[in-house]
Amino acid sequence: MVKQLILMKTPTHFRREAEAAGRAGLTRSLGLFSLIMLGLGLVVGAGIFSIPGIAAARYAGPGIVYSFLAAGALCTVAGLCYAEMVGLVPGAGSAYAYTYASLGEFPAWVVGWSLCLEYGLGAVLVSVAWSGYLTSLLQDTLGLRLPDALRLLSCGPLDTVVLSSGAAARGLWNLPATLLPLLLTAVLVRGARGGARLNNAIVVLKLVVIAVFVALGIGLVTRDNLVADPAARGLLALVPAREVAQEGARYGWGAGGVLTAVGVVFLSYIGFDAVSTASLEARKPKRDVPAGILATIAVSTLLYALVALVLTGIVPFRDLGREPLAHGIDTIIRQRGWSAGTGLALAAFVKGGALAGLTSGVLVTLMGQARILFALGQDGLLPWFGRLDPATGGPRTATLAVGPLAAVAAGLLPLPLLSELVSLGTLLAFALVCAAVPILRRTRPTADRPFRAPCPALLGPLGAATALFLMAQMPGPTWLRFGAWLYAGCAIYFLYGRRHSRLQAAEGAAFGSPWLDALALAVHLTAVGACAWGLQAGWHGLMLAFEAGLALWTAYALVTNDAPAPDGA
Repeated sequence: MVKQLILMKTPTHFRREAEAAGRAGLTRSLGLFSLIMLGLGLVVGAGIFSIPGIAAARYAGPGIVYSFLAAGALCTVAGLCYAEMVGLVPGAGSAYAYTYASLGEFPAWVVGWSLCLEYGLGAVLVSVAWSGYLTSLLQDTLGLRLPDALRLLSCGPLDTVVLSSGAAARGLWNLPATLLPLLLTAVLVRGARGGARLNNAIVVLKLVVIAVFVALGIGLVTRDNLVADPAARGLLALVPAREVAQEGARYGWGAGGVLTAVGVVFLSYIGFDAVSTASLEARKPKRDVPAGILATIAVSTLLYALVALVLTGIVPFRDLGREPLAHGIDTIIRQRGWSAGTGLALAAFVKGGALAGLTSGVLVTLMGQARILFALGQDGLLPWFGRLDPATGGPRTATLAVGPLAAVAAGLLPLPLLSELVSLGTLLAFALVCAAVPILRRTRPTADRPFRAPCPALLGPLGAATALFLMAQMPGPTWLRFGAWLYAGCAIYFLYGRRHSRLQAAEGAAFGSPWLDALALAVHLTAVGACAWGLQAGWHGLMLAFEAGLALWTAYALVTNDAPAPDGA
């Protein structure tokens, strides 16, 4: 049983599959510029137009600048690991493929399932932020008085909307957030080239918008807004004094809040992961994909730090929300005293640029999600998604499955819940990729590596440990939701996926009755639920058990694969 769960695909296996995918029609149409734009298309999306406001208001205050810098440093470590793995293990599955080659099929499934959460809910999150900016543009900038029926259709049932009478009410359905994924799915079914061209144009526009915002706001930054704790000295003054935990936050503000914010803003960096999912469509993947990953991280970290500094320097951090740049540009116009016409034009430009930027974010997440499902389909774990469209050379079935599901979720779910869940999925993928590098250096030391990460024995464990530490800072309810998602994934794998796995079939694996698997999962879930119910800190114990199991599995993979594989295997 255990041997079946840790069956591994060799790097040579992945290279042959990549060559076969190219012959089957997966078109190599993306150059270095398009790959960087692909990464920035997602990174410079919700991560800069929405997440800074939520993380600053709920956790870090002006210390959000430190959170972004810390997240960028960890992403650089993870990015170096990704850059090595892209050349060693070519494929569309990103962290899923890398884990398959180093830890085995079941851990790879867990990562692939987490990536579905990361990309699927990432598209939902950006769509919800897009809806918020659209509402701000129509009401606050253009002065349109939306009827109550439309206001109720601009927020999901878990969000609160202010009616024309001033009364607060629960939304019905976030219609704009629902329509956006459907429209972009129609673009993506035409193939990666059409999506990349649209994305490149949008990225250039939003970089201009960000430059305008920073240039206009930098002169209005005040010490009163940046100094969140007057009793502190030096750079620590940007970190608010710790307070009673707010709703959904394990910590209030303070140093713990800054650490929590690092985990929350981590989802802002899933753009470089999106670069690796497109490796089968890159013209020169061994050169361009690593360069695209590292360039995306460097540019995005600089942009995040600048925008966070200006934003919290011109707006009191407690006033920030899910449309921080909209709030920021309105503050800039008001403080500079510009005429109504100038203010209207500038606000419309910035908010319109934010809408365009968020649009490309949804585009890239949908594209990445489809390619993750395509990789799972190629391996037989979800075989329906392993087909390519002969006309476009893209994974049409996977794309058509992702768009409608994202549209429904975007109509219902609120932004804060989404941001924390997406961050957990991202951090888990980063941790396992960092762990995979030293494992494969040990087990396959002579395999071809076009890019070699420096000091893998230090870099890999450091990146994995830091990612796991940041996962531990996530709020308890978020961990319970993530655990429920993982349980659903385990059920799919044991009851269906492993029974259709091509690698299991090639190894002649035999399986018992699926009812025994279902019974075992039900008993285990009941026991875990009882522990979580009986202990106030039950979620924390589950989290530690999960991370301990992950560490033990990594150690087991090292021990059982101690003998180096032959060259090129």
